[in-house]
Amino acid sequence: MGGVGGTDIATSTQTTAQKILLLILSLSLLIIIPLYLLNTSNSPQPYSIRRANALNNSTSTAKRCDIFRGKWVPSQITPYYTNSTCSVIYNLQNCLKFGRVDKEFLKWRWKPDQCYLPMFDAVQFLELVRGKSMAFVGDSVGRNHMQSLICLLARVVYPLDISYTKDPRYKQWLYKDYNFTLASFWSPHLVKDMNTYPTGPTYDRMVNLYLDVANEAWADKIELFNYIIISAGQWFFGPAVYYENHNVVGCYRCHINNVTNLDMFYGYRKAFRTTFQFLSNLKNFKGVTFLRTFSPAHFENGEWNTGGSCSRTRPVGIGEMKLEGESLEFYLTQVEELKKAEKAGEKKGLKFRLLDISEAMVLRPDGHPNHNGHSAEENVSVADCVHWCLPGPVDTWNEFLLHMLKMEG
Repeated sequence: MGGVGGTDIATSTQTTAQKILLLILSLSLLIIIPLYLLNTSNSPQPYSIRRANALNNSTSTAKRCDIFRGKWVPSQITPYYTNSTCSVIYNLQNCLKFGRVDKEFLKWRWKPDQCYLPMFDAVQFLELVRGKSMAFVGDSVGRNHMQSLICLLARVVYPLDISYTKDPRYKQWLYKDYNFTLASFWSPHLVKDMNTYPTGPTYDRMVNLYLDVANEAWADKIELFNYIIISAGQWFFGPAVYYENHNVVGCYRCHINNVTNLDMFYGYRKAFRTTFQFLSNLKNFKGVTFLRTFSPAHFENGEWNTGGSCSRTRPVGIGEMKLEGESLEFYLTQVEELKKAEKAGEKKGLKFRLLDISEAMVLRPDGHPNHNGHSAEENVSVADCVHWCLPGPVDTWNEFLLHMLKMEG
């Protein structure tokens, strides 16, 4: 019996040792393999990782739920307004007025993955901004966003036009009963710009960009606003000469001898950096700055000037279209600069927030005017796959905005 017991103990000891050895080997593999993959991979970081890095330790996203990650789901809820009930819709985005027949693009709502995004409540919005002011700074897509907001609020009240100029690019509205001022400042590059060929074609004229100087079109008037929505995008595709400290530092698509060729993202990054730094350094600015992220275009079967169009009638599924290439780089550049601004702003008690529309809108190739932004007799051959129909999926941007205002308290 004693011999058998000794054998059992020896066998048990050997088995235990084997288990320990297997455990050590397993743990080693779990550590070594990820390190190997990390160190041997030379490919660029994917979108999800760069976005996570850019937003690391950031308070820009909603506290309870990331409302910007989700999908479009069918909805039978009627649009908030129509082209008949809202009078401020520009003809260029008035798709229903100018012949868009399909209506399915109006029958979808954004559903975040982990929570519910409430419908836009105009009364609630106006109460939140009572006694305050809000400015949209950017290009015509930013104006598109502001007009959506006016149409949404029109269910309660129309504002008074108190614009200081007749130039439609600079509008100012007053909601008298709520003492709420809404303004739009045209500044497609955000920084000081100067056309070198003012009468040339808009899409290909050379522009001098002074990347370290905020554009006075908005900078001289912005200090006392409570909320600022900053955006920029498509205009940076055009040729430009870049200036810093009054000197030429390079250019994009300029073909000038002895001038350094830089990509458009150099100018784009510097423009946002200058904008955020300018706001941070304003003596009396105490407001909240929202970055409305890059709005993707959806030209298919060609570019805007080679017959491209956007004739789809419903959203695409996740993965069927995604941010990639230049659109992705625009987006990531914005978010990275916002993070820097947010970190610097914390020391001064300033808030910088991310209004992240990009992932939702890349799935909406059906939401653009295409050829329905003008009357038939105008015979305009170029499709508009940059701006958004009103009403349309752009109204979701203001559902996002309302949610964020509520989070700000």
